[in-house]
Amino acid sequence: MKKGVFITFEGNDGAGKTTVCKAIYKKLLEQGYDVIYTREPGGSQIAEKIRDILLNTHNQSMDPLTEALLYAASRRQHLVEKILPALEKKQIVLCDRFIDSSLAYQGYARKIGMSSIWSINQFAIDGHMPDRTIFLSVSIETGQKRMDIRGEKNRLDLEANDFHQAVRKGYEILCEQQKDRIVVIDAEPELDTVIHQTMASVLEVVHAYE
Repeated sequence: MKKGVFITFEGNDGAGKTTVCKAIYKKLLEQGYDVIYTREPGGSQIAEKIRDILLNTHNQSMDPLTEALLYAASRRQHLVEKILPALEKKQIVLCDRFIDSSLAYQGYARKIGMSSIWSINQFAIDGHMPDRTIFLSVSIETGQKRMDIRGEKNRLDLEANDFHQAVRKGYEILCEQQKDRIVVIDAEPELDTVIHQTMASVLEVVHAYE
């Protein structure tokens, strides 16, 4: 690889991000690529502790701005401790959520403002944006059904349907604004089809840096 490649996976709750991201990680390993899988919030020891606070169902009284700042703090620690070192080694980094989650969830759905969340997170990530972002697109209804099947839900999963609708709208805005970076994958079909289409998009950007 000429350089490390940073690919993030996004989608509203129940879109299948983690399942698809891990499947792509496995396929890249099988093809001999030097690749790591990581996630947000979390991904490093300190960031995982912040994750526990953010997603704990007992923390329903958390202020929206506190939530946004905690996500940015977790992201900063994850970036410097895990993502940047991997990219310096010219590895492929697959990350389950990144800055777009904050823009959609806190910026749009929490009504803090996308521009404010962008500023907070640019301070945190210091310009280190993904080379490509995969947005797995499902309806709110499909996402809810999948969350119900999955069982245990975190603090954000338990938000009202209006919140999840707003998250979806926030992502739609981002997909329109960031067409050069964000690739939309229809995640409604069977899993194998979604993985196949996602793998093609991932390999496209990987091959560009080989």
